[in-house]
Amino acid sequence: MSDKQRTILNKATLKGTGLHTGKEVVITFKPAKENTGYIFRRVDLENKPEIEALAENVVETSRSTVLFRNNATVATVEHVMSAIYGMGIDNIIIEIDGPETPILDGSSKLYVQSLAKAGIKEQNEKRRYFEIDDNIIFENNGTVIKAESFDELSLEVLIDYHSTVLGKQKAVLNSSVDYISEIAPCKTFVFLKELEILLKNNQIKGGDLSNALVIVEKEFTQKEFDRIADLFNKKHQKYNGRGVLNEEYMTFENEPARHKLLDLLGDLALTGMRIKGKITAEKPGHYANTEFVKIIRKKIKEQKTNY
Repeated sequence: MSDKQRTILNKATLKGTGLHTGKEVVITFKPAKENTGYIFRRVDLENKPEIEALAENVVETSRSTVLFRNNATVATVEHVMSAIYGMGIDNIIIEIDGPETPILDGSSKLYVQSLAKAGIKEQNEKRRYFEIDDNIIFENNGTVIKAESFDELSLEVLIDYHSTVLGKQKAVLNSSVDYISEIAPCKTFVFLKELEILLKNNQIKGGDLSNALVIVEKEFTQKEFDRIADLFNKKHQKYNGRGVLNEEYMTFENEPARHKLLDLLGDLALTGMRIKGKITAEKPGHYANTEFVKIIRKKIKEQKTNY
């Protein structure tokens, strides 16, 4: 990959529903000049406020990564940012006419396809890298994220939810070339036992069996299963016992771990720079990811990179 910055050649637009808000939204990617970085622009609000996609603008991480600046928010940015970062794009304007990005199929696949169709353009300025020289470790409540020196970006994710269905899983990304085929298509996932709680908390209004893998760990009666479907205004389906409810949408056996790596990459994009280093994450989540990135942001500022 070239060491020159990159943007897209043409604009690209997608329409979809926000995972948590359930609101239809249009998102448009536009080319940006060198050293712009990643900028969200809320075109539905007065004066079209802009939000820099940087870790210091993160205000919420309970179920997704939410950014806030200039009295405007944009939620669930991780799949969008993962696609942009995974495609090697350095500068882009992301216009959006609502408070949350569209969930689409629950992965970054459709974002990647849209950006690829728009075309990638090499720019004149050199890329800026944050090179990890000393080990960086963040630990919180059983989550450990560690970074060490390496000559390119390498990611390894380990998850263990003590699940009889998922078991322990591992996902690795050693080359950005593999991102499009090995990571981008991996859907988000949720345990069936969590669904009712999330709905009662006014979340996942845009959730559907086509945009999230649903993990079923306990035995339900058909009646109970139908009751949960009614909560989501979904049609009744035959209950087949423990496992992945919508297995037909699953691409990889370790898809949950791969999706966690997808999320991690999206949150790492909030450094605002390319990273050279090996990062290993055990039980990562948006809170830990973004706190880890805040450590990197602090180091970037200390190095007086003017970023």
